[in-house]
Amino acid sequence: MDNDDRELIANLKHESKRDLAFQGLVNKYQERLYWHIRKIVINHEDADDVLQNTFIKVWGNVSNFREESSLYTWLYRIATNESLTFISSKKRRSFMPMNDVSEYLMNNLTSDPYFEGDEIQLKLQKAILRLPEKQRLVFNMKYFEEMKYEDMSKVLDTSVGALKASFHHAVKKVEEYLKNTD
Repeated sequence: MDNDDRELIANLKHESKRDLAFQGLVNKYQERLYWHIRKIVINHEDADDVLQNTFIKVWGNVSNFREESSLYTWLYRIATNESLTFISSKKRRSFMPMNDVSEYLMNNLTSDPYFEGDEIQLKLQKAILRLPEKQRLVFNMKYFEEMKYEDMSKVLDTSVGALKASFHHAVKKVEEYLKNTD
């Protein structure tokens, strides 16, 4: 953990410095967390909602942070869990079968006015959305965020070997989709 994060955590746990420290934490991590969440929930408004929920959780639980992992890993774990919870609750509210989640996310992607990608990027996103949830998470974290497997392991609470296998399978499926949809 870098010294900035150590100081940030100490200040977050200090009552008189908490508000300012929290603003510093938001400023430092907001954009990275937003894009991590956005890749999971796809839609801009949904990503904003989940990001807000993530920071609310962080605010409420910072005193419980035991510093066994880096601040970055802890934040990503909360953001990932909040994103998955959000998708699950959307699914339950709309009585959506499990296999329709990718269809739901695909509709979000194609109807999102904030998506600025070209045709190739859209095709890649469609391929990624067809992946099972865990493979999609691993692919996004490795491919787009260039996260190390060791950090991913802490965020997703899974072994490095399982993550490498998930990424390998995800890459094969994405390549297959891209090759077969011209």
